[in-house]
Amino acid sequence: MGDDPEQYLMVDKKTQMQEQTVAFDGKKSVWVPDEKEGFVSAKIESTKGDLVSVITPQGKQVTLKRDDTQQINPPKFEKSEDMAAMTFLNEAGVLHNLRQRYYAGLIYTYSGLFCVAINPYRRLPIYTEKVVMLYKGKRRSEMPPHVYSVADNAYHDMLQDHENQSMLIT
Repeated sequence: MGDDPEQYLMVDKKTQMQEQTVAFDGKKSVWVPDEKEGFVSAKIESTKGDLVSVITPQGKQVTLKRDDTQQINPPKFEKSEDMAAMTFLNEAGVLHNLRQRYYAGLIYTYSGLFCVAINPYRRLPIYTEKVVMLYKGKRRSEMPPHVYSVADNAYHDMLQDHENQSMLIT
């Protein structure tokens, strides 16, 4: 397993720059419910009262209540490491962020104080002594999301504050 662990810990800077500079119109971009995907992005074509007519990326026109749509986060939040920082913390936005990070091999994501992990159903080279040492002694904000960061910060707080620490893993 000669894989570089960094590709499974953070988005490479070139890809990140490309994804975060995509053209975006926050007033016309929305998430709409989809039976297969959960939610898909769509562009608002017109509004009439509380109804909106949207076009999906597949070219399908859908009319639904505005309350059934959810706002899309600007591209700067694409594959966000901490979802608490997103402009719109809604179901569709969270699902999209977790899905995109998972597809990129990034299984850990923060949501405020919580660390969300999605099982990759394969071994990743992110549980080695080298990776432990990358996280040792670092603040949470200094490194990408990882269970090692949570553990090291809890250990540090226990030593510094002389108080027990606990973690909830479900």
